[in-house]
Parts: sequence; structure tokens; C-alpha cells
Amino acid sequence: MIPRYARPEAAEIWSNQTKYRIWFEIEAHAADAMAQLGVIPKRAAEVIWEKGRDAVFDSDRIDEIERTTKHDVIAFLTHVAEIVGPEARFLHQGMTSSDVLDTCLSVQLSRSADLLIEGVDKLLEALKRRAYEHKLTPTVGRSHGIHAEPTTFGLKLAGHYAEFARGRARLVAAREEIATCAISGAVGTFANIDPRVEAYVADKMGLKVEPVSSQVIPRDRHAAYFAALAVVASSIERLAVEIRHLQRTEVLEAEEFFDVGQKGSSAMPHKRNPVLTENLTGLARLVRSAVVPALEDVALWHERDISHSSVERGIAPDATVHLDFALRRASGLMERLNIYPENMLKNLDRLGGLVHSQRVLLALTQKGMAREAAYAAVQRNAMKVWRGEGKFIDFLNSDPEVSPHMSPAELSELFDNGYHFKHVDTIFGRVFG
Repeated sequence: MIPRYARPEAAEIWSNQTKYRIWFEIEAHAADAMAQLGVIPKRAAEVIWEKGRDAVFDSDRIDEIERTTKHDVIAFLTHVAEIVGPEARFLHQGMTSSDVLDTCLSVQLSRSADLLIEGVDKLLEALKRRAYEHKLTPTVGRSHGIHAEPTTFGLKLAGHYAEFARGRARLVAAREEIATCAISGAVGTFANIDPRVEAYVADKMGLKVEPVSSQVIPRDRHAAYFAALAVVASSIERLAVEIRHLQRTEVLEAEEFFDVGQKGSSAMPHKRNPVLTENLTGLARLVRSAVVPALEDVALWHERDISHSSVERGIAPDATVHLDFALRRASGLMERLNIYPENMLKNLDRLGGLVHSQRVLLALTQKGMAREAAYAAVQRNAMKVWRGEGKFIDFLNSDPEVSPHMSPAELSELFDNGYHFKHVDTIFGRVFG
């Protein structure tokens, strides 16, 4: 992960000390279960907890052992034996390293998902507040980047809110799917460990048992998890790109907050750049980059291989930590976003009423004109406005094909922005309840 884009709470989930603590808890809970089943002495399980519960695991020592063993879990267990003493021989009975590694990864991804869901909730709260604040703030809707018809800035934000609400549901589903435990031993047959041990560990670690683990937890679960993260990241980028466009000098309908003392350019003192939203665009790309490797991890050889291991050591902390950071940055951005209704109205009127062309077209068809003729008449006059020759309504009033069907007063009524907002309450009700 990149420390610059990592909140401490998210990064700590992936620290060595957290990882080793989870590994120990998996092993110690398994020992408890085996003691209850009479597989190992109860006193051994007690000593394991007594000496390991508050232990600080020495990463340097584990690395030193691993340089000889070339196996991280064996190195960890060797270090634990140095702490626990003779009773450590009862650890890892019938287990394999994947039982520890995969179950630990499930815990870490679940905890990360909790932070991500919390981050989405903060962003939803900010979007909802700003949407209601600008529920009826007129602005121009654009298609292909070109002025289309009037909308409201609140409706724009309501659309983003609905999208992130769907993203939240996907994260909840991804968390549910990833939160499984595998303590099934070599090739997943439970030959040397009782399935009740797995059930016990799963309960203690807040997980469900993996129905068929084949020694590893199937990676379709992980692929779905990272895909869910990628969709949320793409939603962040859509919001960021919208703000970046609205902040352009020629538009300036919305703008990132600019703090006292902030500098926009090392060369040009006047600059106020959309650096936060550009950063969010980049972070979204980073998060999405985890999807293809996660999908490729699904096809492992037979019951297991470790081709997924190096991939997950990279994408798991990177994707979760960077998305967590992006969500918090996006919520702060929305909370403090500068919004300029006067510029929105100015831009809405920029084309002199052309945004009402559809309403004129429909009114003419209601008055008896064929749609093709009405379209041609409206477009012909609209093109004059595009060329800067005059005002749309003046051209329409003087057009010999239009004026017989529409009086000046009737045409004027068609240029009311409020007409487009009559169903805003309906849409808000659908989105916010």
C-alpha cells in the first residue's frame, strides 16, 4: 500500500503484528477445540493462551527463522514455541498452513469491509445533505458534454447517492461471502482434524465454515470481493469526474474547497486545481487493478497451489486501504464542496433557451404539425442560435411555419425552467424514501 493514501485504521489490519495476532488466535482456538475433544491435554491449551494472549510477536525473529525454513507459517510456529514452551507441540495438530493463512485473510478482508461500509455511509450522508440543500437548484443537464435540458443539482447528487447505496449493498454481500473459515487439513478432507474444530474456530473468529475448502478457500469468493470494491471505486470516479468537469474555468458550477494557505501551482499563483478529484480518479484505477489478478486466482491447480499467494499479498492491502482512503476523501470533498447556483443559472441560459427545444417540438405536434416538419422547423431556428445570429424565441415567433400554430404567449410559456422539475419530489422519494 502507499502510506500517503492509507489511514492508520485501515493499514493496521494488514500490519505484521495484526496478522500474527490473528494467526495465533486461530491456532489457540483450534487448540481449545481439540482439548475439548480430548485430542490434546486441556492444560496445554490453557498454557498456550496464558503465554500467548498478550505476547508481542517479533517480526524480525520470524523473518530470521523463515530465511532458513523458507516457510512463513513454520517460522511463526517456531517463534510461538519460543514463547509458549513445550506445550506448543500441541499447536497445529492436523492443520495445514492454508488453514491459518486463508482463515486469517478472511478475517482481514471482513474487517476491511467493515471500514469500507462505514466509509460509504459517511459519503451517503454527505451526498444526501447536499442533495436536499440543492434539491431545486436549476442547472443544465448535459449529454455528450453538450447542453441538453434543465435538471437540478440535487437530482445529480441523488443519482450518485442511489449508486453508492447499491455499492454499499454489494460491499455487504461481499463481506458476507468472504467471511468463511477453513480448518480442514491437507487437501481439505479433515483426515487428521475433526470438523468440529473448524466450526469452533469459525464461531470464535466471527466466520462461517467453508463448505468445501479443498485445503484452500475457493477464490471465486475473493474475486467477487475485489469486484465489489472495484465497482465502488468506479462510482467514486464518476462523482470525481463530474466535479472535475464542473470546476473547469469556463463552467465553474462547483469547485473543490480551497483552504487558507493552500497552493495550486508552483509556477502560477492564481491556480485552484481539482487535485482531490484527480487524486480520486487515480485511486479508483489502483483499486480496479486488483480485479483481473483476483479473477485469475480462481483457477488454481487441483486442490491447491500458491500462485494466488503473492497476488493477494499485494492486492488485498492495496485495494482495501486505498478504497478506504478514497471513500473518506470523497465524503470530505462533498461536505465542503463549493457550489455556485448563480453560475449554474448563467450556464443554463447560455444558449438562449435552446434547452427547451424538445418542449417546443412536442407542443407543435400537439397543435397539429407533423413531427418531421416540427423537428425541422425547431432545428432550423436552433441552428441560427448556435451560429450566434439571435434569440431562439424570436426566431420561432417570426418563423412562418411555427407562428400559425403558436402565439408568442404560448411560446413564452414553453421556456419555463420549472416545468422540468415537477417530478423532483417523486425521484427524491424513490431515492431517499
